[in-house]
Amino acid sequence: PGVQRLPLPAARDEIRGLGVTLNSMLDRVERAARHQRAFVADAGHELRTPLAILTTELELAQHPSATEADLRAAVSSAAEETERLVQLSDDLLTVAHADSGTIPVHREAVDVPDLLERLATRFGGRATAGGRTITVDAPGMPPAWVDPMRLRQAVGNLLDNALRHGGGVVHLTARRPDEDLLEVAVEDDGPGMPEDFVERAFDRFTRANPARQRGGSGLGLSITQAIARAHGGEARIERFHDGLRIVVRVPCGAPDAGDDPG
Repeated sequence: PGVQRLPLPAARDEIRGLGVTLNSMLDRVERAARHQRAFVADAGHELRTPLAILTTELELAQHPSATEADLRAAVSSAAEETERLVQLSDDLLTVAHADSGTIPVHREAVDVPDLLERLATRFGGRATAGGRTITVDAPGMPPAWVDPMRLRQAVGNLLDNALRHGGGVVHLTARRPDEDLLEVAVEDDGPGMPEDFVERAFDRFTRANPARQRGGSGLGLSITQAIARAHGGEARIERFHDGLRIVVRVPCGAPDAGDDPG
């Protein structure tokens, strides 16, 4: 049972007003507690899978009958799951910052076309291995005042999502609708996502196909949204049928003289 609320007197006086205020505060505290319990439970569930796989691979490697090929396969799989754990811990830290409203954003003048080309190169090997390609369309533009590390993280999550769940060519584009606004979009030619999932796509620990236990943590899109909002912007889905197109739109104007760029 939840925390009991104060009984409210029939009379609409100061005592009733105080009771309403205190009950409202108790409602907020109870919602926050439920949110935290759900977050811990979801995080524990996400950590359980890679840890279980890692334990299994190490046990197989220790088996007396393990061959050199078995050992190599076990080490490779263990390395993959360790990388997944590191990424998940980073994601959970970002989510914790988002909850407290303190995602650090350190703006500086960023060459966005160069940043996107580097991201395409970073994900290029993975795309090639899956028989896919990444294209970049980012015409020359003035430097954007954004946090380069956070922008890489946000767009990298979208690229990861497109390579995991999308299909065909991944198109990475950037444009400046005006001098103080940056738009970066990632789209693919895959199946898109179910219409009834679109409204929940940026929620934490959500997947269009919950049965995919090794298909990501379900945090990538929510972190992209949190980073966009930390910049004073927004991420949104612009197409979800016959491919998926997600746009990150953030203000990027140079700070006024004397302003803190962060």
